[in-house]
Amino acid sequence: MRFDASERLYARARRLLPGGVSSPVRAISPFPFYTARAEGPYLWDADGNRFIDYCLAYGPMILGHRHPEVMRRVAEQMERGWLYGTPTEIEVEAAARISGLYPAMQMMRFVSTGSEATMAALRIARGCTGKDRIVKIEGGFHGAHDSVLIKAGSGATTHGVPDSRGVPADTAKNTLQVPYNDLEAMDDVLKEGGIAAVIMEPVLGNIGPILPDKGYLDGVRKITRERDVLLIFDEVITGFRLSLGGASQLYRIEPDLTTLGKIIGGGFPIGVVGGSSDLMEMVSPSGGVYQAGTFNGSPIPLAAGMATLDVLEAGELSDLNAAGDRLRSALSQVVEDLGLGYSVTGIASMFKVFFGPSPRNYQEALACDKDGYLRFFRRMLEAGIFLTPSQYETDFLSAAHGVDVIDITVEAFASCLKG
Repeated sequence: MRFDASERLYARARRLLPGGVSSPVRAISPFPFYTARAEGPYLWDADGNRFIDYCLAYGPMILGHRHPEVMRRVAEQMERGWLYGTPTEIEVEAAARISGLYPAMQMMRFVSTGSEATMAALRIARGCTGKDRIVKIEGGFHGAHDSVLIKAGSGATTHGVPDSRGVPADTAKNTLQVPYNDLEAMDDVLKEGGIAAVIMEPVLGNIGPILPDKGYLDGVRKITRERDVLLIFDEVITGFRLSLGGASQLYRIEPDLTTLGKIIGGGFPIGVVGGSSDLMEMVSPSGGVYQAGTFNGSPIPLAAGMATLDVLEAGELSDLNAAGDRLRSALSQVVEDLGLGYSVTGIASMFKVFFGPSPRNYQEALACDKDGYLRFFRRMLEAGIFLTPSQYETDFLSAAHGVDVIDITVEAFASCLKG
C-alpha cells in the first residue's frame, strides 16, 4: 500500500492541529491514514486504500458505515430542521424508549458527548449527597474532564494524582482509585467515608475489553449500598451492545446513575445521563444541580439513534453477538495453534488479542507486549485490516461484517501474528 496522500495531509495537519489530529487516539506512528469515505465494514483512505474497519469510530458504528435506514431517518429529520433550541417530540419518545430498556433510568438528560454525560453524573452525585470524593477504577476511562483524568496506579488510599497538565491538584485529590475485580480494595476505600459515588465501566472497554469476575459487579452493588455510596455505570461503550439494556441488563445490576453515548447517537454526537427520579429531579431546572447545553437533545442524533435501535431490535443484535462469539473462537484457535502465549478476550461484539495472558485488571494489562502489538497493528494495516492502534483499546464488530469479511480477517490474523 502507498500512503503518499496521507503523509502530505499529515505534514499540513501538524501545522494546524496539535499532533496533527483532533484526538490523541488517532495519532498513529509514523503518521495516520486520512479517511476519505466509508461504506459497510470498509474505510477508504485518501490514497484509495481499502481497510476492513474494526475500530468503527471507537464503538458507535454498530451497524457499519452508511447504514441505509439510519441515512433515511436522518434525511427525513434534516427536511424538518436539525437544531431548534426548543423541546421536541423525539426527545420524549427517545427518553421513553431508553427508560424501557434501562429501568433504573427513570428520568434522563440528553447531552452532546459521553464525556459530558459522565461529568454531569458526577456533579449530580456530589450535589445529591453533599460529598466531594469519588472512586474510579484503575484504567477506566470516563472522558477528558478534570475529576477523572487521574493517573492510574496512584493508589486507593492516597490522594489522586493528575494525569494531565491543567488538572488542579485540589480536584484530583478528591478522586480515589481501586483495581478492577478487587472487592476487598473497593470495600477498604469506601470505609473511609465522604465518598459520593463509584463510577465504573462494568466491562472495561478502554483497556481491553476486560470482563468482570463472576460476582464482582454484584459485590460492588452490595458494598456501595452498605456504605451509602451511589453507583454510576458508565455504559457509553457497553450500552445497547452487550444487550439492548447494556451491561445492566446482562448482569442484572441496577446502578443509581447510568451514562450512555456512542450507539444511541447512531454515529452522531450524543450523551445521556439518567437515574432514579429522586436523583434526576435534582437537575436544573427542577433542582439545584446545574446542567445545560445548546445541543442537548438535538434531533439528528436522536433520529439516528432511534433508527439504530429499530434495526438492532429487529434481530440484528443477536446475530451480531453470535458473530462475535464465532470470531473470538476462531481467533482463539489461531492463537493456540501459533503457541505464542497470547490471549483473546471479549464479549458480545467486542474483542481483543492481548499479547500476553488474559488480564483481569489494568496492571495485568500493562504487562502485555504493547510494542509487539504495535508492530502487529502495522502488519495488519498493510494487509488491509484496521484495528484500534493500541493494545489498550477494544476492537469492535459491526452488523456489516459478513462471514466472508470475518474469514478474511481471521486469515490476516493468522498471517500477521507470525511476524
